[in-house]
Amino acid sequence: FGRTVLARAARRSQQQLLSSSYRYSNNSSLRNVSSILGAFNNNNSNSSRWFASYPAHEVVGMPSLSPTMESGTISSWNLEEGSSFSAGDVICSVETDKATVDFEAQDDGVVAKIIVQAPSGEIPCGTPIMVTVEDASDVPQFSDFVLEDKAPPAAAAAPAEEVAAPAPPTPAPAAPTPTPPAAAVAPASTGERVVASPRAHTLAKEKGYGDISALRIVGTGPGGRIIAQDVLDYDPSTAPAPAVAETMAAPAATPATPAAAVAAPTPLPQPVQGPGYTDYSLPASAIELASRLHNSKQNVPHYYLSIDLTLDSLMELRSNLNSTMKLDENDGGISVNDLLMKAAAAAMKTVPAANASWMDSFVRVYDSVDINIVVGNGSSLYAPVIRDVGRRGLKAVSDDVVTATSVVDGEEGSDPTTVPGFGDVGTFTMVNLGMFGVKSAAPIIREPQACALALGVIENRIVPNDDAESEEIYKESVMMTATLSCDHRVVDGAVGAQWLSAFKNHVENPVTLLL
Repeated sequence: FGRTVLARAARRSQQQLLSSSYRYSNNSSLRNVSSILGAFNNNNSNSSRWFASYPAHEVVGMPSLSPTMESGTISSWNLEEGSSFSAGDVICSVETDKATVDFEAQDDGVVAKIIVQAPSGEIPCGTPIMVTVEDASDVPQFSDFVLEDKAPPAAAAAPAEEVAAPAPPTPAPAAPTPTPPAAAVAPASTGERVVASPRAHTLAKEKGYGDISALRIVGTGPGGRIIAQDVLDYDPSTAPAPAVAETMAAPAATPATPAAAVAAPTPLPQPVQGPGYTDYSLPASAIELASRLHNSKQNVPHYYLSIDLTLDSLMELRSNLNSTMKLDENDGGISVNDLLMKAAAAAMKTVPAANASWMDSFVRVYDSVDINIVVGNGSSLYAPVIRDVGRRGLKAVSDDVVTATSVVDGEEGSDPTTVPGFGDVGTFTMVNLGMFGVKSAAPIIREPQACALALGVIENRIVPNDDAESEEIYKESVMMTATLSCDHRVVDGAVGAQWLSAFKNHVENPVTLLL
């Protein structure tokens, strides 16, 4: 018996050592080992061995089952209270943002209390989920088990009121402090881990901000944690990054008008020459876009579908419409891209599941088809949104596109902030690379959207002749390749294929756009 006790104590010491190493090391291989072997130690400082009022026990937290896991959902428990388990037994199934993983026991024990029932909501790693003991006879004593961490707040309510008296001095320094933290939060967009509540992540996507790590939000929660109220109070126009630009422009800010202050950051520093290289500065908008696309590519499980489109009928319809209005494309006439946008909106009506967003715990399907069109290139890359493409007339959509593209052409209204829909996030994105001779491309999805469509060059191709009465085996046809990027969490392969099929049908039979 003495040897058994010593062996169990040795195993626990090893697990605690691994858990401690995990907390103070960034080594990925050690993280994997500790998350598996030290799961019962919770891999967090929130884990407790026992409380004085109960027999010897262990409070087990939500384990980190992968190097990137920050929270999970318990989908089902394989054991009940009072059930014994051995090393290797599956205790429960945990759903992460990528897969469902089994939480396996690393030692023998008995489940004394299940704190979080299944199915559960999002649970941050380290949050207590169950209590284990070594002796089954101790289980009945945990029927009314309550975490001691939850009891003190009631007792601490009185001291909180006392502290409220000296608290007033803190609001005074709180006014100047928001500006210095801005510089500290700015590196978050460069890849550092951002600590935020699950509700804050959801709100950021609901408001069209994308991934919260791409934003420069100063967290007001414990330890700088970003909470839901921080996202609600966030204003992109007053984000810390522009504030830095204003301080840089302050020496030359002799013009007193605010408009001049806003225009001051426009000139970029001169390129810096180095031995064999040249460094070029980027505007804040380009850095922000790059950060959002970087986070989208990391967070969204992309997959791609391509299809060839025959444009003969579409080109004929465009020619008839423009001749009827006595306009050409340069005089505000209908373009091929306008018709393709209408076809995409019509396909959304056929397959509405593609006009949706992933909202962490649910999928949101939109009624209106708002399409971001990518215009420009390099530091002058913009993606204004064209609203309600599906329910509006083709000419109205075309006029909005002309206004948006005027930014790139340098015409009147070349200031991007004057373009309707500038900076807004729609429900779908289209990018046309045909002008560069590109045949196909795989675009990055812009969160929280679920799909993005890339259009290739329009070209004449030799294809099999489908005319049974013709003696020619082949014919020349105007064609294009379209590639759809999909978020597999929202649009699986079958739905993506259905959308492309509907899009192809509307393009090759453009009369359906009138329905």
